[in-house]
Amino acid sequence: MRSWRKIAVVATASLLLGSLAGCAQERTNDAGSNGGSDSNLIGISMPTRSLERWNNDGAHLKEVLEKDGFKTSLQFADDKVDQQITQLQNMINEGAKILVVASIDGEALGPTLQTAADEGVKVIAYDRLINGTENVDYYATFDNELVGTLQGQFIEEKLGLKDGQKGPFNIEMFAGSPDDNNAKFFFKGAYDVLKPYLDSGVLVSPSGKVPADVDGWTNVGIQGWKTDSAQAEMETRLNTFYKGGTKVDVVLSPNDSLALGIEQALEGSGYAPGAEWPIITGQDGDKANVKNMLADKQSMTVWKDTRTLGDQVAKMVREITDGKEVTVNDTDTYNNGKKTVPSFLLPPQVVVKDEVQKTLIDSGYLKASDVGL
Repeated sequence: MRSWRKIAVVATASLLLGSLAGCAQERTNDAGSNGGSDSNLIGISMPTRSLERWNNDGAHLKEVLEKDGFKTSLQFADDKVDQQITQLQNMINEGAKILVVASIDGEALGPTLQTAADEGVKVIAYDRLINGTENVDYYATFDNELVGTLQGQFIEEKLGLKDGQKGPFNIEMFAGSPDDNNAKFFFKGAYDVLKPYLDSGVLVSPSGKVPADVDGWTNVGIQGWKTDSAQAEMETRLNTFYKGGTKVDVVLSPNDSLALGIEQALEGSGYAPGAEWPIITGQDGDKANVKNMLADKQSMTVWKDTRTLGDQVAKMVREITDGKEVTVNDTDTYNNGKKTVPSFLLPPQVVVKDEVQKTLIDSGYLKASDVGL
């Protein structure tokens, strides 16, 4: 079994189900006349509607919590930090007792979360760690460094690097948004796998846009995870550094939104699916990218079944409201500069073209019609 297969695992049924309905009938609406305060209200703050995954995350978590008897306030902040702060403050004013926050800027929420703490509001960081504040109670996410490790190992295998293939192979490297704490973990996982081949000259980058070390990852980061920004950057690299028949062999893309822009740039530059099409990594299992996988325009995606993340967060919410010990499985890794935040990490999984039906569709994550099957 291939190395990246060995560590790609699926979350257990207990995480998927989490006794979602067990306490539903015990929840009561405690709203009173004091400004509409409601001890049964859970605030859910998502960063944007512009990426498919956040729509899915928000809708699923809202559904699970409401089935369990909670009221919810689900807000999307359009990738605007000030808007997210305002929305969170409104949730606090409305009497939310728990905030679930996927932050836009991991450094910007400190004062708002101090207000939350002063009001006795618990905070769960959702998939993105909130930094620089003690007022983050729990963190739920996937093993983000493992996401990058799986991408790096996929490249390593497909190019035959461990088998002694000498190349040189032309690689272009991208990283996620510099204000997203997860982006560094994604990049580090892949970079640690690929760096020996970069150092030996088996992997080379005609653009020179390869950080000298992991700490330079922001130099290849794409602000806001924007598809069009990734497309423009890839077009610049192709037009400037890939002339006279020089071809890209592999592109490290940390997620599907960037991969989509990179793929559009390649098509615009005359690349066609087949022998000359580069290896391209991704993450999230977005519909457009799964279509591209089926059309041989993307090599893989690292799938994080965000339904399991929502289920785990809902379990944390129930444990908090029931006064129980909150389930975590990592108390060492995620230091936000003020504290090490108790965390629950879920496992990601590599999906390739011939696994789309079994893994993404048969599981109910996507419909066959979503991807043209």
